[in-house]
Amino acid sequence: MRLVRRAELTPQPWRNGGGVTRQIAAGPDGADVARFDWRISMAEVAADGPFSAFAGIDRTLTLLQGAGLELDFGGAAVRLVPGDAPLSFPGDAAVTGRLSGGPVTDLNVMTRRGVLCHHVAQIGVGEALPPGCVALVSLAAQPDPAGGSPLSPGDTLLADAAGGLDTITAAGPALAVVIRPARARHWISGATDG
Repeated sequence: MRLVRRAELTPQPWRNGGGVTRQIAAGPDGADVARFDWRISMAEVAADGPFSAFAGIDRTLTLLQGAGLELDFGGAAVRLVPGDAPLSFPGDAAVTGRLSGGPVTDLNVMTRRGVLCHHVAQIGVGEALPPGCVALVSLAAQPDPAGGSPLSPGDTLLADAAGGLDTITAAGPALAVVIRPARARHWISGATDG
């Protein structure tokens, strides 16, 4: 496994120019925001405006910091605050974001529809990670559950070719990201997701 420190992530402009994103990881190797099968990133939203459209992509957004963000899906609005459950929606949906009281930071997990699928789960202290977890994003300062140096909010443990994160227990509040082939849509409960 490897540790990606939030403080070391490189800022990149959004595809639509309306904000800044910091890519944590993407695949296949060498993938960027223009071409990926999966992507995990953090975005800083400092102003109201439309989200970038990602055709053929499924997306999950979790608010990490800030007073709140309202997402308008053409008349149907959803308000998010830190601590809310992750919100999944099609990346090609027309979405406009409105800040509730200043800038926010969110976690975005995206997968190419028909190729991969994903699930983001909130994990509490002492909870085991879900099977197939490929990333653990820290929500608060905490000891590294893998035994390394402490984690800061936004630091991410990533699985690598040597193995996943299945044997780790959360040392603090975190978000667990599972990414699987689209044909294998079985989550923790064993139920089929669609």
